[in-house]
Amino acid sequence: MRLWSDRRLRLSLTGLGAQYLLALMAVGAFSVNTGNNLLYLVFSLMLGLFLVSGILSRRALQGLKVVDIEGGNLFARVRGGIRLRLLDQHRGRLRGLELHLGMDDTTVEPGFLGATRKDGDALAVLQARAGHRGWSRVRALELRTRFPFGLLEKSRFIALDEPLLVLPHPRTPPARPASWRGEGHRSLAQEGTSSPEGARPLRLGDAPGRVHWKRTAQRSQPWVRTFEEERPIGLHLRLDLTAWAPGRPFERELERLSGAVLQARLQKRESSLEVQSEEGLREVHGHAACWRALALAQATGTQEDGSEPAPLS
Repeated sequence: MRLWSDRRLRLSLTGLGAQYLLALMAVGAFSVNTGNNLLYLVFSLMLGLFLVSGILSRRALQGLKVVDIEGGNLFARVRGGIRLRLLDQHRGRLRGLELHLGMDDTTVEPGFLGATRKDGDALAVLQARAGHRGWSRVRALELRTRFPFGLLEKSRFIALDEPLLVLPHPRTPPARPASWRGEGHRSLAQEGTSSPEGARPLRLGDAPGRVHWKRTAQRSQPWVRTFEEERPIGLHLRLDLTAWAPGRPFERELERLSGAVLQARLQKRESSLEVQSEEGLREVHGHAACWRALALAQATGTQEDGSEPAPLS
């Protein structure tokens, strides 16, 4: 039952609170009709408990200020975390708050804030699922509490206008031939097994041909040679905005490139992105910079049949 509501505050009576209120009225009626002092005492205690519930829940909503909202790596159509940092002016106060964040075209699951730390810093992580890439805005934060007895629910609304960048959906890139136009692997060329790197003690499964005889004679135990291998040092991506028209094929290409950046990050490899636009050629380095460039990319071509453009040289 909603008792009172405006743009910033709302007061609702819970189911338990309605039952408690009916019991309170019944005890009050019996105490008036019978004149029993014990019933008057019970009525006074129940009324005091109801008032204390409202006062404490009101105090739990006060003294909180939103300091920062961080989206981190928030991908479209994938659950991700939004870090909400709050400042508590009444340090260490027990809160028992349910946090509801309003964001454009995004479903945000409620979070919970039990108590803040002694230094006044409070951090809550809310799980969100955005509908599209690009800029989105956080509109409002709602704080709800039934603390401490669950009789009344009070809500406080904090107006916000914070932008968050939603990254393209990280689609798993299919296997492509080496001449595929969108990406290429950069590797550090080395001599492979013909270039010894060092030596180590013999392990189970080592080939007899790798025995390091000189080191074995020096240490009086079997040692084997270790070798350098050719290893990738990065992933290079290319995107020509003038060759794509706005539409689903372009979005799928962005999602494929976003997935390639994610795989490179998981494999602890560097990534770079080369973007060709009407303003010229621009290259960015690093996973975060590549994702940001893909999230803000806008196709400027006129191709309408959805076919893929010719490979870049």
